[in-house]
Amino acid sequence: MKEVPFNKALVTGGAGFIGSHLVDALVHAGCRVTVLDNLSTGHLRNLHRSRQHITFVDGDIRDRDLVADLSRGCQVVFHLAAVVSVPQTVQDPIESADINEIGTLSVLDAARRNGVERVILSSSCAVYGDGPELPKQEKTPAHPRSPYALQKLAGEWHAALFADLFGLGTVCLRYFNVYGPRQDPASPYSGVISLFMKCATVQEAPLIYGDGQQCRDFVFVKDVVTANLLAASVEDAGGTVLNIGTGRIVTIQQLWEMIQEISGCRTAPEFRSERPGDIRKALADIGQARSELGFEPRYGFEEGLERTYDWYRNTGF
Repeated sequence: MKEVPFNKALVTGGAGFIGSHLVDALVHAGCRVTVLDNLSTGHLRNLHRSRQHITFVDGDIRDRDLVADLSRGCQVVFHLAAVVSVPQTVQDPIESADINEIGTLSVLDAARRNGVERVILSSSCAVYGDGPELPKQEKTPAHPRSPYALQKLAGEWHAALFADLFGLGTVCLRYFNVYGPRQDPASPYSGVISLFMKCATVQEAPLIYGDGQQCRDFVFVKDVVTANLLAASVEDAGGTVLNIGTGRIVTIQQLWEMIQEISGCRTAPEFRSERPGDIRKALADIGQARSELGFEPRYGFEEGLERTYDWYRNTGF
């Protein structure tokens, strides 16, 4: 989307992987943008394209006064700040709940007090758990298998409650497996594609947890940005929960083979035991996002992988 029907927005977690791409798109659309990020996992280098055109605040979403101040005058708040590592939430469920649940409440309450028209919450397909139903529809029962998934589901329920009690416009986007440039491979808890890309660029063996037959619906980051902009712009979208994916499934083993083909790396993967909380199969039904937002993924998986590999190769991560 080149234009948006709002002129001022707050992006929490805007220095992160997805958030920084969203910030770039908002700036390109002529929107005034404030970014709130404590840089615990985000990086200022992600904002180098937009840094001179935004207001950046180094702060925490649990600082209620700060969030209230920054959301004042905004029509839209995009809430992406979170502990996004499933293993990290397993290791420290209390700290992660403080950020992912209380932090989300802080954002929602500030938005409703300041008359924000819409809040777009970044949720996750992890809320579905590992049930056998595929593809996952929004009506598929939630069965969280990790603190992360439970915390994201709690955020959705808080958003629904604020919509019902206070009339706050909220849209919760359940991302499937997002990938693309700027996804940081430095952490052992990073997304699998970023870790595989790093291995391919330095000819190292990637680690595959489990048997490699886990299935994922990988969605390119620019398509996720488009979904956020549509969720903030479509007039009747408020109060919904929507899957954001592609409807295409790829196994982890197939993923490494495709990256090998793109990169020329021939290193065999190293297999490790399955990690607690990991989901076996994930596939999105995006029919509701199509009908309610007009969302349609534009980037095929092969094109997205090639763009991502070019970025990792050229940045020297």
